[in-house]
Amino acid sequence: MTPIEMAGLEPKHFLWRMEGRVAVVRLDRPERKNPLTFASYAELRDTFRNLVYAEDVDAVVLLPNGGNFCSGGDVHDIIGPLIGMEMKELLAFTRMTGDLVKAMLNCGKPIIAAVDGVAVGAGAILAMASDIRLATPEAKSAFLFTRVGLAGCDMGACAILPRIIGQGRAAELLYTGRTMSAEEGERWGFYNRLVSADKLEAEALDLAARIVSGPTFAHGITKTQLNQEWSMSLDQAIEAEAQAQAICMQTRDFERAYRAFVAKQKPVFEGD
Repeated sequence: MTPIEMAGLEPKHFLWRMEGRVAVVRLDRPERKNPLTFASYAELRDTFRNLVYAEDVDAVVLLPNGGNFCSGGDVHDIIGPLIGMEMKELLAFTRMTGDLVKAMLNCGKPIIAAVDGVAVGAGAILAMASDIRLATPEAKSAFLFTRVGLAGCDMGACAILPRIIGQGRAAELLYTGRTMSAEEGERWGFYNRLVSADKLEAEALDLAARIVSGPTFAHGITKTQLNQEWSMSLDQAIEAEAQAQAICMQTRDFERAYRAFVAKQKPVFEGD
């Protein structure tokens, strides 16, 4: 059962399809460069929360639509209404947007962001919160919160972005709100690699297919450890990994890999 079916609804604010065991997601407002609204934030948050329980989904690919990834929060549908809200309402909104990032980090599935065109504001955050990022040479990313009078510390940016590109580079982007070019993004490690626009979707889906052909239960453990070990001491991290690996050694996939090695065959993993 997909997260959409589990939630008992069809998506209204993004496109969803399955490619084997890979969920493919596109925001669906290409004429506006795919901005987010209150409703699409919440729908994405709920979907990623449900992914934890979706046994037929082993990875997620976020794709652009109409040549753009996401232009962030909609100026008219979000920023305008925020001006008239009281603190309690504002905090409910900012917590909700942060919950989307937490849901992505805790969904247990590798997420690949394939970025083309504009990926700014919350769009840049969606890419940042993914595990792996591909981009076209035309991709333009900006954490532009300061350009609308806000702090750069939005949706986990001050915690996550320095881990990816380093403290100084993150500070420059978050203070200035300037655009990071695709070439800079690749050089700094934000993007894993650059891919031409006509090959972006195929490359992202191929990478996802390779990931889901591996030991998917163990991939979930890897994602958990990648996220949690930033707040651990080295001793704690090593102990946590010892326990995690002992759990994985009890899986049938571990036994399958051994038997395939003995038989000089390629293992076929089943995620159990």
